[in-house]
Parts: sequence; structure tokens; C-alpha cells
Amino acid sequence: PSHPISSRPVPFISHIPFYLSHSISTWYVMENKRLDLPELLNAFQQFFRENSEIWIEQFDYKEAGPQLPMQAFLQRIVNGGGRIDREYGLGRRRTDLLIQWPLDQGPLDQEPPDGAQGFHGPVQRAVIELKILRKSLEATLEEGLAQTADYMDRVGTDEGYLVIFDRAPNKPWEEKCFARDEQHEEHRIGVWGM
Repeated sequence: PSHPISSRPVPFISHIPFYLSHSISTWYVMENKRLDLPELLNAFQQFFRENSEIWIEQFDYKEAGPQLPMQAFLQRIVNGGGRIDREYGLGRRRTDLLIQWPLDQGPLDQEPPDGAQGFHGPVQRAVIELKILRKSLEATLEEGLAQTADYMDRVGTDEGYLVIFDRAPNKPWEEKCFARDEQHEEHRIGVWGM
């Protein structure tokens, strides 16, 4: 592997199937067939709170960042029919995730229509911007909201989320964890802290 982290085992990822297995049915899919991303982010927030120490002990947390457990958690869900596209802003200290979830699987023997990017019918597209808190929360929010809104515009979606990871070791989880909606220009963006 080209990156040293990709050659290391990720011990806590093996806990993800156990964590989800009791309710893997469709707790994260709403009646309208859309992924309930706020509920998924709430579940990941709790999972991260309970398991991040394993990550910190096993890896150089600064090197790996919390993006890998987030991607592993979401991949477990999205593998049921959707796709996660990753865009790394290397120099900009961010990772963008684009979740694509087909709302109608369509007939499997039929080619998807032009522009469907491998899916038949309508597709839910949602942006998740991952940031590590390096400055103040206000500065990270300002920068992250602008980046999330920009990515939402580029992919043509009105569903966007910003996840801010606070790595301060002595800060209580009650201060790190939050979920709220923010407005950036015409975009409403869900923000999760952990």
C-alpha cells in the first residue's frame, strides 16, 4: 500500500458489524427510501465517543485523523446499495464525502439513464465535510460551513453536513459533542461536534 496507515489493521472496525447487527434491517432508511443521515451521524457520534480511545491507542491520531472511522462506519451502511465518493483537500486540512444513495434501484438488466452515474432513477446526494478542530470552534465553523456549501453547490445537492472532531484529550465529551443546524447563505447545514 502507498500509505502506511492502509497497511495497518483497524481493530475497532471489527466492532462495527456487531454494533449495527442488532438493527441492521433498515433503521437508517426512511419511508421515502432516503438515508436518514442525521440519525446515522447521531449513531456515529455515540460510536466515536465509545470507541475513539481504541483508535488513539492504536494509531498516530494526528496522522490518521478521525476520518477513517467515519468512512468505515458509513461504508458499512452505504454498501447496501449506495456509494461514498471521497475528495481529500490535502493542504486544506479537510475531507469531503459525497454519499450517493439510489431512491429507486430500477431493473438490473437496464442501463442507467445518462447522468445517473451508475444508478437507475433518482439519487439522494449528501455532502459530509470532515474537519478537525485546530482553531477556535467559531473559526472552524465559519471555514467548514463555507467549504460544505461550496461542495454542495458543486455536486448539486441541498443536503449537507459538517462534522467537527475535537481532539483535545482533557476536554469532557459533554463539551465536544453537539448537533445543531447552521445557515450559510442559502444553505442549511447540519453540524455535529465530537
